[in-house]
Amino acid sequence: MTDELGRIEKPEADQYQGKRRLYLVPLVYTYEDAPAGYTEKYSLYWKQAQEHIRNLESKMGTVDLIYHESVTIAGDKGLEIIKKLSPLSCEITKERCQSGAKLEVIEDTELIEETMDWERHFMMGFISNKVAKTVSELYADASRKRYEHIANRINETLGEDNSAILFIRENHRIQ
Repeated sequence: MTDELGRIEKPEADQYQGKRRLYLVPLVYTYEDAPAGYTEKYSLYWKQAQEHIRNLESKMGTVDLIYHESVTIAGDKGLEIIKKLSPLSCEITKERCQSGAKLEVIEDTELIEETMDWERHFMMGFISNKVAKTVSELYADASRKRYEHIANRINETLGEDNSAILFIRENHRIQ
């Protein structure tokens, strides 16, 4: 007979009433010519994410705010950007906005553009170690500022007893 190592109890929804709730949904992207197996898993991921959010809303109340990485404009124009970036996260966002949620901008245009430019430099590769180190330091600094800005925007906009969804890539460094 094996010994039970531990038990993780599911927390009661009541303990989160009156508090800020932030539901993190990692962004998963598809790509042209993706293998059939990947495409199926991609679709299943987003279907289950939608179901999970609905389940959370049924227990803890509707989502008030939507935060989406890489979006620098709110409203319908922001939804258009999301649709181009991630059509299935757009479906979730659109459904919530139709129920009264607000698409809130968390990105600073200059910081995201700077971070993206440094990422492009990484993709090109380097010959010089000195240049690689310099670009790496500049990218790390821009990323740190970007994630600090995002964390500050969430703190500024997510009120007590509010629920929000944050769509963001894995490996983010938001605290």
